[in-house]
Amino acid sequence: MNDNLVNEFFGIGIQNGKTPENLGALWRTAQNLGASFIFTIGNRYAKQASDTHNAVKSMPYFHYDNFDDFFNNLPKGARLVGVELTDKAVALETFHHPRRCVYLLGAEDNGLTNEAIEKSHFLVKFNSQLSLNVAIAGSIVMYDRGINKPRS
Repeated sequence: MNDNLVNEFFGIGIQNGKTPENLGALWRTAQNLGASFIFTIGNRYAKQASDTHNAVKSMPYFHYDNFDDFFNNLPKGARLVGVELTDKAVALETFHHPRRCVYLLGAEDNGLTNEAIEKSHFLVKFNSQLSLNVAIAGSIVMYDRGINKPRS
């Protein structure tokens, strides 16, 4: 077995998600595109009709009450990649995905908290003038990871 594949993983989740339907769509995509786990910070996930594959029962799901709880429990060696439309973020098109990472998205209306932005190891954004639906944004990040294989 290839050691690079064994040492590679990613998780994806939302901080203070606003619309439960978006969570279900993101979980379904996460399951299809190879996420190792999914999570929420703040607002909890509830079973949604949009999660037609029932991904929340098919892969590890974690819930954290606040950002500190989440950050203190990042998997060892994982890099935090915040997805946020900010001047500090690099374009997704040029981003080199870490082999072991956790992607964090914010709610459509407020985005990531300042604390999440400051503590992210990397920030990425899309070539877009306005924010995208959180499920769509997460799907694009995971798809980009799949076609632009992570580097060490």
